[in-house]
Amino acid sequence: MKAKRFVWGAAVLVITALLLWRTAVTPGSIDDPAAYTCAVYSTPLSLLPPIIAILLALVTKEVYTSLLIGIAAGAVLYANGNLELALNTMFFHPEGGLVYQLSDPWNVGILVFLVMLGILVALMNKAGGSAAFGRWASSHIKTRAGAQLATILLGVLIFVDDYFNCLTVGSVMRPVTDRQRVSRAKLAYLIDSTAAPVCIIAPVSSWAAAVTSSVPEEMNINGFTMFLRTIPYNYYAILTLVMLVFLALTGTDYGPMALHERNAARKGDLYTTPDRPYGDDTDEEATGRGTVADLLAPVLVLIAACVVGMVYTGGFFSGVDFITAFAGCDASVGLVLGSSVALAFTFVFYLSRDILSFQDFTSCIPEGFKEMVAPILILSMAWTLSGVTGLLGAKYYVADLVQGSAGALQYLLPVLIFAVAIFLAFATGTSWGTFAILVPIVCNAFPSGEMLVVSIAACLSGAVCGDHCSPISDTTIMASAGAHSNHVNHVSTQLPYAMTVAGVSAACYALAGGVEAVLGGKGGVWASLLLLAAAVCIELAVLSVLRAKLASKEPVRL
Repeated sequence: MKAKRFVWGAAVLVITALLLWRTAVTPGSIDDPAAYTCAVYSTPLSLLPPIIAILLALVTKEVYTSLLIGIAAGAVLYANGNLELALNTMFFHPEGGLVYQLSDPWNVGILVFLVMLGILVALMNKAGGSAAFGRWASSHIKTRAGAQLATILLGVLIFVDDYFNCLTVGSVMRPVTDRQRVSRAKLAYLIDSTAAPVCIIAPVSSWAAAVTSSVPEEMNINGFTMFLRTIPYNYYAILTLVMLVFLALTGTDYGPMALHERNAARKGDLYTTPDRPYGDDTDEEATGRGTVADLLAPVLVLIAACVVGMVYTGGFFSGVDFITAFAGCDASVGLVLGSSVALAFTFVFYLSRDILSFQDFTSCIPEGFKEMVAPILILSMAWTLSGVTGLLGAKYYVADLVQGSAGALQYLLPVLIFAVAIFLAFATGTSWGTFAILVPIVCNAFPSGEMLVVSIAACLSGAVCGDHCSPISDTTIMASAGAHSNHVNHVSTQLPYAMTVAGVSAACYALAGGVEAVLGGKGGVWASLLLLAAAVCIELAVLSVLRAKLASKEPVRL
């Protein structure tokens, strides 16, 4: 308690000092909004708001107020200490204010999708479909390793969109992992590690579309072809999947996750910490009289409808080919359309078979909404923090750092790009924004050749890593929601695993840069595959050493 009070007091003092300092330096007003620039624009201080929010969240384990303090700090810096302008920035700035973030059609579409998924999950639980699937799975999945591998497999199969992946995998696999005493923190890690890492190496996904659109048109580079060529070099994503399988098969855990897994395996405590953001929702098997079909049918319809909805928004039914339709789709609209169809199907499917009454169906609507209140709050504030950080020009400060060192560090650039992308995505909580900033810089540094492919892959890999680690990332928030896990627990337990893979990936990018230097930037498919094989071997060697060092400690038995 004393430590928390000290941290909160220090945070208040920092914000007060910023306010007084900036007010003393410049009163701050916007006489000409088009020409206004804050004093800390594109300077190291522009990164202060996300750093404050992230450190507070990790230290205090309280994410809502931490995000709010980060937003307030950003607004104060943007307003040059003017309190009235700071308040207006927090709520009403067109590019960063909370009200404008919640009125943005794309953001609102994601929130509506969240609510519809919450209602769908409540319906499946009420009907007994989730419980029936849990009973079926318990007769086929007998071990903790089996439950984790099944979760990984489902996450890999749902590669279309990371939001959709997180919530669907969580709702389907939660009863299975609960029965096998897999902690909610571990489930959240499995979900998060098969969301963005899978989407970034799947040619047909919303992420492929984001990467394709980030390649500058004037470079005369086929964005989709470039994306395909980066897949073997996307070390963080591929090695994360390798690590998941290794951890599941060997039962290896370390860092804070080891405590969560021990408590779950031995005591049946799935949470470890007192906080239960979704309540003790572990007894769903006692309700409903549905069958496995009552879970699988809505989920399959949801998957199919979301895919159709996404390609529909990309013009597939107007004559555009499937890949181009995915590249030009509006994921927010597509997911809302798909979840609407799935919800309507579930209503007819359950009522026609007398699984649920009309009153039961309507009662699930507010229940589903309530389940999504926590992620909606966190997402809304994370978007606002990202918007305020954008107003401070943080992304341009980081981009200038990369561009300024590109010429002097040609063959070390993949490692540098990887590290900078991690930092930028971690601080802003967005992979797609990181793509948009760094990919054009990489294209200008290496107009052609295999080094261009390696460097773009390093950018994509680092962006996913930073997004994976960041507590303000929407994918990380969704993974916590899908697993019904405490959000800060998920972040703190996942971080050591992500950093392990990041360290191996950085070494592999150094190796790839050196190989391409020797080959004169003319390495091809075989070189990329051999380097990937070497990366997997290095990863397995590192994990085996870690496991050997942990062998003297008491392991979690399968």
